[in-house]
Amino acid sequence: MRKPPRRIPLHLHISVLFTILLVITGVVLGIFNYRQTTQIIFSSSQSLFQRIEQDVQQDIAGTYQPIRHLLGLLALNQATQSTTLDERLALLKPFVQALRDNPKLASLYLGYEDGDFFMVRPLRSDALKTRFDAPDKAAYQVWSIERNRADTEASYLFFDGSLNLISRRQKLKESFDPRTRPWFQSARADGGQITTAPYVFFSTQEVGTTLARRAGLTTVLAADLTLNDLSATLAQHRVTEQTEVVLYDPQGNTVAYPDSSRLLTQNGELKLTPAAELSPPLAALLTRDPAPDEQVLEDGGRRWILSRSHIQEGGPQGLHLALLVPEDELLTEAYRIRWQGALITLAILLLCLPLGWLTSRIIVKPLRALVLEAEAIRSFDFNYPSSGRSPILEVDQLAVSMTRMKETISSFLEISASLSAETRFDALLKRVLEETLDISEADGGLIYLLDNETGLLEPQGLFINGEQHNLDRHDLGAYDLKANQIPDWLRQPASGGASTATSIGFDQAGDFRKLLQTLDSPRVHLVATGLHNRQGATVGLLLLVHRDLGDESSLAMQRPERIAFVEAVSGVAALCIESQQLLLRQKQLLDAFIQLIAGAIDAKSPYTGGHCQRVPELTLMLAEAAANSDAAAFSDYQPSDEDWEALHIAAWLHDCGKVTTPEYVVDKATKLETLYDRIHEIRMRFEVLKRDAWIAYWQGCAQDGDNAQLAALRDELLSTLDEEFAFVAQSNQGGEAMADEDLQRLAQIASRTWLRTLDDRLGVSWEEGKRQERTARPALPVLEQLLADKPEHLFERPASELIPADNPLGFKLQVPQYKFNRGELYNLGIRRGTLTEEERYIINHHIVQTILMLNRLPFPQHLQNVAEIAGGHHEKMDGTGYPKRLTREQMSLPARMMAIADIFEALTAVDRPYKKGKLLSQSLEIMAGMCKGAHIDAELFALFVQEKIYRRYAERFLGPEQIDEVDEAAVLAKAGLRG
Repeated sequence: MRKPPRRIPLHLHISVLFTILLVITGVVLGIFNYRQTTQIIFSSSQSLFQRIEQDVQQDIAGTYQPIRHLLGLLALNQATQSTTLDERLALLKPFVQALRDNPKLASLYLGYEDGDFFMVRPLRSDALKTRFDAPDKAAYQVWSIERNRADTEASYLFFDGSLNLISRRQKLKESFDPRTRPWFQSARADGGQITTAPYVFFSTQEVGTTLARRAGLTTVLAADLTLNDLSATLAQHRVTEQTEVVLYDPQGNTVAYPDSSRLLTQNGELKLTPAAELSPPLAALLTRDPAPDEQVLEDGGRRWILSRSHIQEGGPQGLHLALLVPEDELLTEAYRIRWQGALITLAILLLCLPLGWLTSRIIVKPLRALVLEAEAIRSFDFNYPSSGRSPILEVDQLAVSMTRMKETISSFLEISASLSAETRFDALLKRVLEETLDISEADGGLIYLLDNETGLLEPQGLFINGEQHNLDRHDLGAYDLKANQIPDWLRQPASGGASTATSIGFDQAGDFRKLLQTLDSPRVHLVATGLHNRQGATVGLLLLVHRDLGDESSLAMQRPERIAFVEAVSGVAALCIESQQLLLRQKQLLDAFIQLIAGAIDAKSPYTGGHCQRVPELTLMLAEAAANSDAAAFSDYQPSDEDWEALHIAAWLHDCGKVTTPEYVVDKATKLETLYDRIHEIRMRFEVLKRDAWIAYWQGCAQDGDNAQLAALRDELLSTLDEEFAFVAQSNQGGEAMADEDLQRLAQIASRTWLRTLDDRLGVSWEEGKRQERTARPALPVLEQLLADKPEHLFERPASELIPADNPLGFKLQVPQYKFNRGELYNLGIRRGTLTEEERYIINHHIVQTILMLNRLPFPQHLQNVAEIAGGHHEKMDGTGYPKRLTREQMSLPARMMAIADIFEALTAVDRPYKKGKLLSQSLEIMAGMCKGAHIDAELFALFVQEKIYRRYAERFLGPEQIDEVDEAAVLAKAGLRG
């Protein structure tokens, strides 16, 4: 069987051809770019060399030309022909002015035919002053040589900046003779100006040249010109790091070089350094002497780009400028571009190989991309890139449809997520309208919601042109679904039917005429779709409005695909609205339960009724004041809606633990009160003792005793018993503090005995019987104390009620040994108030129960701090409160607010059995003391007083007799908040 011929896939053909073309193109472009860049660099280098030569020539010309003019002017001065020093000093001022105007001048001087010499030199540096041993203030030096027939007189004169003579110094031996100097001889021989070749100055050891001319017939005027600036000029024109640029004379001596320290050579005497000694390339240039038009010099295996020029200035034969640049440094950019081009070509090739491969596969198999895109959509991956357009018509249409489907689904899911994320009902309605208006491109939108109680379809939100509008301003009212006034195009979707699309004019608008006026359109297009819950029941209606623009685009909103999309979004919106309504009802139910519990707590005790209702009001007043305050202490307190909800719940449930507190303890009005007031038992015992007094009196009479004496004893005992009972009864009230004398008297009264003849263990409960078994049963009759603390009065505390020190909630309450101590003498001996230590613990323990109960509730995340806020209102800022002994820094601001609210409500409450409600001033004075004692928060108390929260509360909840004038300054001063 013949094998079918092998076929190579098209994408391989395309990839290979693409690669070959890319390689050829890259090579050609690389070679072309390298050559062009090299040519450009060489051309630019020649221009640069010419500019450098021009700059050097201009610098030299600018240095020499002013000096020539200067010498021409000074030569006309008659003082140049003077024969004595005193006469020649007339030249000092013009010479000094010339030196000041020309900083490059090293000196001006005159040489005479008879060997006389007159020089003016500026002392511009400390080195020159040191060299000539000049005074510190010397600015100029005059060197004078006078040769007469007898002797040679030479001297140095030093002048300051104002040309005042500072010192004059004789020079005993003087060998200098200007007539022997080349400048003198050349100027005498030449009728014009001459310029010497560069040399090392005799006096200053600087490199320079001398310009000279005759002044008169026999005198020569000369100026020393330094060439130091030429080295700096050359240093500025180094093309590359190893560029060699040098200015040298015809003898090859260096005149200027970027490294000026190498200009001079000390070889017995100081002289100019030969340029050939500066570097090997310069040595090769000067020794080989290449042709003038030669531009390349090879030395040591390295190629140098060469440029030379002759400069007329600088000496009789002028100067030479040489510039050598390493070719590899000059062409560094060309090399870099060449390699970059090669690397870029290689990178593009490496990049384009897979790109060409992928491109060819896309061209050959575009459907594969559509399959992958469909798979991504199925996986809800809407970030997967679209397959793109295709030259194949059918595939391109499929790709466009796939992209639109993906965008539609993605948009739908984004809108659904956006609507589901809203937590506030009003914001949700606004978002529903915004999203539906955006996807439908409508000009306006209106939402109706069905009220389940009234059965009315009520408008809830109106958006026009992207802005929310007032419903009342458009006279949009509710519709009764059972009535006939609702328009037909609204009735169908409002009754659970399909969506409707219609167009109406001003005449048919009815209740929507003002809406048309706002849209400024005599005719509008409408789409109405129902909002249905999970059970399919209608919960509302969504109405979209679009202006009639008179063209085809006005009907775009009514296209079937657009209506279908709006219906899908409205379905999600309906579910979100239903969820928000359910959540709102749950919150209302929770709030009702909270208030129900608080009301039950207050109703449990008629003496604390209203406490759980009043504390939240006062707490919220203080919280609002803190939130609105500009004080630094409250700058960070900006509560959100969730924070307000948490504070509201915590305030209402701050005493929910009181449901576990026996009301007879909370309402204990007297010391002996339990479920009833046991003072009645004590009274009965006193009655028994009083009956015993009468019995003793009658028995004494029956035994022929002295009637008067017996009567006196009887009356005295009766009176004493009355007084003692009155004292016991008074002690039972707990109104004032018990003194030690009172306790001693109670003990004395308790020592009285009475005779019990009945068994006190008959008819008691099983629990009380167990307590009585702690002691042996006494034989009857038995004498008992009038007031007794019996073993059965002690109630053992169950182990489950003990609070370990390492409890996870951090409770730090001191737990009494016994749960109750009903001892009569023990209770009557309470020093202040009516509560024993055990009963005080029971009352304080309600806050522990509050925290435990609230911690057991499955609060959502934003309500997790309810227990902390509610459980901290009995803590003190100094850490001595309960149940956790928290300090101010450990408590949240709302918890500290509740502490103040709880205390103020308790002080002013009029429904307590053990005290009267205090006046405003009294309450604030007590709280000021607590503030100073670090029991309550000082900053919150100051806010409480300054914002008059106490008075706003009093006007709502206190009686007129309690509202008196308050000296706020005095209250704050007592609290230590103001001086």
